[in-house]
Amino acid sequence: MKQLNILLADDEKDFVEVLSERMKMRGFNVAIAFDGQEAVDSLKQQIPDVLVLDMKMPRKNGIDVMRWLNIQKIELPVLILTGYSSETEEDEAWKLGVFDILRKPPEIDVLSKAIKEAYLKKAL
Repeated sequence: MKQLNILLADDEKDFVEVLSERMKMRGFNVAIAFDGQEAVDSLKQQIPDVLVLDMKMPRKNGIDVMRWLNIQKIELPVLILTGYSSETEEDEAWKLGVFDILRKPPEIDVLSKAIKEAYLKKAL
């Protein structure tokens, strides 16, 4: 499998920086956005292979980013990472086409596997 480009969007700076380093050690190319608007700005410049989004972020939350992707007709595998989210938010994420919703903090092997599965499903 090619080296996958991942965009991690999460407002918990320490968490996302540690997660980024752990993902790089597993062979992923990783870009970081510290809120939903930064994620959208990054997506306007380059589309990654997989987007990993926090559900709750300032400026734009994970749902807002997914809505933006749908409006732009950008087909991109999305994983949501969330420490807490409502059933309504999760239902909306599923309706918008999220590949999976994982709880924080994710086991790195579980996240790596989910990223690869999301990418491979899109490639089919």
